[in-house]
Amino acid sequence: MPQDEQYNTYSFLLNRTARRVKQYAQKRFKDFEFGITVDQWTVLKALYESPDMNQSELAKITFKDTPTLTRILDLLADKAMVERAMDAKDRRRFQVLLTEQGRLKVEEMKPKVAEIRKKAWENLSNQDFEHFKNVLETIYKNLEI
Repeated sequence: MPQDEQYNTYSFLLNRTARRVKQYAQKRFKDFEFGITVDQWTVLKALYESPDMNQSELAKITFKDTPTLTRILDLLADKAMVERAMDAKDRRRFQVLLTEQGRLKVEEMKPKVAEIRKKAWENLSNQDFEHFKNVLETIYKNLEI
């Protein structure tokens, strides 16, 4: 087990790398003129993969707090990519629905987003990738709430 000082270094490296990945992706989104941000993409992709979600469920799977998700949904609604509808099971909640335009946007972007993501894995072997994935999964499980 690493020393306390090493924990700080590892946490710093993990945080720094996560920020770099997002910055790189956002730059490429701009270069490709997608017209949406990485955070908006995350929400669209989640709705594309699991279309029957309310706003609370969407916040949970995208790791967004309620105010942030509300702002993202407002922006996506302005772009006609999502719409909200009253949840039939609970009128205090809203279902978030991907519009046809939103679905088409996800399908248009998927190949380019895959290309963007592959950049981070250049010069890493399959063994490197598997080991890294296992370490991240272990850290994630260690921090279950």
